[in-house]
Amino acid sequence: GEKTEVAITVTNLTNNPIKIRPMTNDFVAADEKGTPSLILDETEFAKSHSLKRFMSALNEEIIPGKESKTIKVTISVPVGAQAGGYFGAVRFMPSVPDSGGQVNMAPSVASLIMLTVPGVLVEKLELSNFSIQQDGTAKTVFRDAKDLQASFRFTSSSNVQVGPFGKVSVKKGNNVVYAADFNASNPRDMILPDSARRWDVPLEKVDGFGKYTVAATLTYGTTNKAIEVEKTFWIIPTSFIVGSAIGVVLLLAIIAAIWWTLKQRSSRVRRVRRSR
Repeated sequence: GEKTEVAITVTNLTNNPIKIRPMTNDFVAADEKGTPSLILDETEFAKSHSLKRFMSALNEEIIPGKESKTIKVTISVPVGAQAGGYFGAVRFMPSVPDSGGQVNMAPSVASLIMLTVPGVLVEKLELSNFSIQQDGTAKTVFRDAKDLQASFRFTSSSNVQVGPFGKVSVKKGNNVVYAADFNASNPRDMILPDSARRWDVPLEKVDGFGKYTVAATLTYGTTNKAIEVEKTFWIIPTSFIVGSAIGVVLLLAIIAAIWWTLKQRSSRVRRVRRSR
């Protein structure tokens, strides 16, 4: 039942005035990396969580060269709207020339807007996958530490967008060799309702043979729900494997030599006894 205004600043980077046409669009998640997919058809809305239905129509504007203009978008939430998250975008594109007869191939720019209608909010995330990866492949033993990353995949059963955040650390024994913030951008990256999203956190300062443990403490939601996980992996360089193999071969050779020597000595002893 309330209205709010969102101010968006648009800058004309060219030297000449430009007429822009503001458009309102809904969007959905295009993939699990958070890429938004705008619904560009002016007559279409998202199947759920549509913010476009709440946004007012906007008029064309003229922005002088090298100047900026603030466009105010009015959002009117009707009485009885369901609690939860709504999301959409305001997109700005050059207006088709008045003279007509020309096809405008200029790109557009968009500003994403996420709105929360208060009420009974469901905030539920599941960490559906947590793995250590190299070149997109999850393993527990690696030959080197190049391009290692911790991959986190969340699935959301929420009715509102949720942005998990926290800390990721790497230990070797009892020593923390690396620590990083998880989803610390401002504003945070969000998981849309009824969708999945993946984050990949690079693991640095991991070097040399040994056993490592990746631990993560993550928090989400208005009540600060916590998720704690850890996973171990090994760095076993090829040189170590080759050296170990050579060492095993040498050890077997020494054992064989000792066995052969003892066998020959025992044979000589038996011959001496028979000769007596």
